[in-house]
Amino acid sequence: MKNLIKLVACGLLLSTEAGAQTIYDAAKFSGSDLNGTARFVGMGGAMGALGGDISTIGTNPAGIGLYRSNDLMTSFGINYTTSESNFNGSKMNSDKLRGSFDNIGFVYSSKIGNQTALKYVNFGFNYHKAKSFNRDFAMQGNLNGTSQTDQMANMANAPHQGVGLSENEMGLGELANNGSYASWLSILGWNSFLIRPNLDPKHSGEYVGFQANDPSGSYSSIERGGIDVYDFNVSFNINNRVYLGFTLGAYDLNYTKNTLYSEFFNSSINPLDDKGNEIPYFKDNNNYSYSLENFMRTTGTGVDFKAGVIFRPFEDSPLRIGAAIHTPTFYNLTMYNSAILTSDADVKNGYIIPVNPLSIDTYKEIKGDVATEYQIRTPWKYNLSLGYTIGSNVALGAEYEYKDYSTAKLSYYDGSSMTYENSMMKDMLKGVSTLRLGAEVKLVPEFAIRAGYNHIGAGYKDGAYKSLPLNSVRTDTDYSNEKSINNYTLGLGYRSGSFYADIAYQYSAYKEDFYAFDIAELNKTIVNNDKQQVLLTLGFRF
Repeated sequence: MKNLIKLVACGLLLSTEAGAQTIYDAAKFSGSDLNGTARFVGMGGAMGALGGDISTIGTNPAGIGLYRSNDLMTSFGINYTTSESNFNGSKMNSDKLRGSFDNIGFVYSSKIGNQTALKYVNFGFNYHKAKSFNRDFAMQGNLNGTSQTDQMANMANAPHQGVGLSENEMGLGELANNGSYASWLSILGWNSFLIRPNLDPKHSGEYVGFQANDPSGSYSSIERGGIDVYDFNVSFNINNRVYLGFTLGAYDLNYTKNTLYSEFFNSSINPLDDKGNEIPYFKDNNNYSYSLENFMRTTGTGVDFKAGVIFRPFEDSPLRIGAAIHTPTFYNLTMYNSAILTSDADVKNGYIIPVNPLSIDTYKEIKGDVATEYQIRTPWKYNLSLGYTIGSNVALGAEYEYKDYSTAKLSYYDGSSMTYENSMMKDMLKGVSTLRLGAEVKLVPEFAIRAGYNHIGAGYKDGAYKSLPLNSVRTDTDYSNEKSINNYTLGLGYRSGSFYADIAYQYSAYKEDFYAFDIAELNKTIVNNDKQQVLLTLGFRF
């Protein structure tokens, strides 16, 4: 090891200047799943103008205004997710089966009178899981000459405009140094002998990654947690033609991600004699490997406000038109992270040799996780919807929603803007359109069948990448550019007196381009993701 560990008290909480957040955090926490009651899911979520379902409290709050009786319901289900990765022809599959508690809520409907313009004032509360992060993923394959150590070296070279950091600036003591230029990734790479000074005199003072033959890599991740939303609603029925609704949403975010990235290679470096000439180097074991484990957890709360309207433009027509606007969700979050790098490379007499594995654990080095407090402001959201009923047996819904991911904002804990990250947001994220279509047909008064389709556009522009700040405390170099999501749904409903039961099936599919690290020459990993959900809602209307 190059340096004695110098612990500093401020190591437990780095200052805001030590970069930690990326555009991928803002995008991940700005999205939502198709989830709620089984009736809502079975119709693809296309109920913004139809109303009369507790889940519309989070899309078009005016939908609660159509209630004319009280309602109490809960929903739970089973989710099965699969991911298939293909990296340079090497395929891997991961899957996960989990139960879920998705919704519980009630509506209290208060009739004002028959002779007044204001017919009903309704109050609603709903808890629902807006987003699930539960996912297992793995990939592996030949890296075609690229290496994560190249990113370690590049981040060590960049702070001084092409002149590398000094060895002192990359000592282990710098893990706890607020003012350091060095990234944790470069510090770990240097102290594990995975990067070294460039021997080319034209590039004196710079660093290069591990010089290797035929490297291969493997990656696995476990993600858990979700975003829980608690919605409080008040809505109004005016002359049975105009419905107004307002929802205050409280958000609880809990997200953990643990990753393991490993590389395996042969060294292409030979030792030098005292004149600087290479000496052919032959050993029985000239193979090397290293692994980088990342442990991350983000927790926090947020709040937003939603307003909506539904109206019937023609008194004798069942056509309904809906519109809603959602403010950004204002999150206050804290991210905790640590990393362990284990390597079997060491330096002796000026060249790399295999040794028993050495390990650097940032949690032990600074006596705890590094905690970073920050804020996210998600995009504004705009919603337009149409609803049409045919008698009491058929209901049709269509809905369009838009939010511009590039307008999301990252801020430090004191509210000052993360200028660099927000400029990256504008360059790499884009507007997202969501289309929802749904239909319900009652075969007999007690039974209904439903079908729906839901399409969510991609939020990443072509060529988006994860740019870790040069003094970042994060060492997770992986990122994914998700493509559009297609959700297909079916549902059944039963009602007898006050009791009702609904069941829905949802199949979701999307592709993504995954990269284990940020090097231009690295080929993308093509990933196919599938999710199947079975959801059951039980409720009483009285």
